[in-house]
Amino acid sequence: MLLQLHNVYAGYEGGDVLKGISLEVEQGTTTCIVGPNGAGKSTILRVLSGLLKPRLGDITFEGRSIAALAPRQILALGIVQVPQNHSLFPSMTVRENVRLGAYMLNDAALVERRLHEVEEMFPVVKTRAGDKAGNLSGGQQRLVEFARCLMLDPRLILLDEPSMGLDPRTFKQVVETIKVMQSSGRTIVLVEQNARTGLSLATNGIVLESGRVRLEGSHTDILNNPEIGHLYLGGTLSNA
Repeated sequence: MLLQLHNVYAGYEGGDVLKGISLEVEQGTTTCIVGPNGAGKSTILRVLSGLLKPRLGDITFEGRSIAALAPRQILALGIVQVPQNHSLFPSMTVRENVRLGAYMLNDAALVERRLHEVEEMFPVVKTRAGDKAGNLSGGQQRLVEFARCLMLDPRLILLDEPSMGLDPRTFKQVVETIKVMQSSGRTIVLVEQNARTGLSLATNGIVLESGRVRLEGSHTDILNNPEIGHLYLGGTLSNA
């Protein structure tokens, strides 16, 4: 098992947001986490990336506990997050932002090879290479963030609301990008505001409610669950 959360409690000064979360993620799968606002979806990603430490419980990655590791140490293991809010440095060029994704690599030839790979995957990285990142549209910035993430050749990708604020055309590009990453065997944990789309992309789904796992299973099981469908998806898959 690539990733496991064991009875994790975590939160902020006001109290725990996650209340005994346990889940497993197998290598090469995509897990989509859905639920109402405040359920703890993004908090799980913060815990996984080391930005928030569990108060209780443990997190293991490839059999090793990572609960106490700093974000830099977790990044070095190949766990990379694309955050919900735009995270590019607006005054730096597109290429400079993308290269930051490889700052832990000491092999210059490898960095150039990775840069070429992401330029092929995301043409905007090449066509707008010398432009300031702040001059890109929101959708273009999101694609550059994906490119930066892949520079490290991550073992686990954490996607927090990747389609938020995107126009339909760019939303489609993001969906296709996720599919390409899946086809190359990437392991993804996805939080997506469009629950139906997120679950349709996923191998497995997890429904959170009030900081607890209410339901987990295959994406089809969750999409076709009548109660979950009406609460979070606007009807079951068969009614779509």
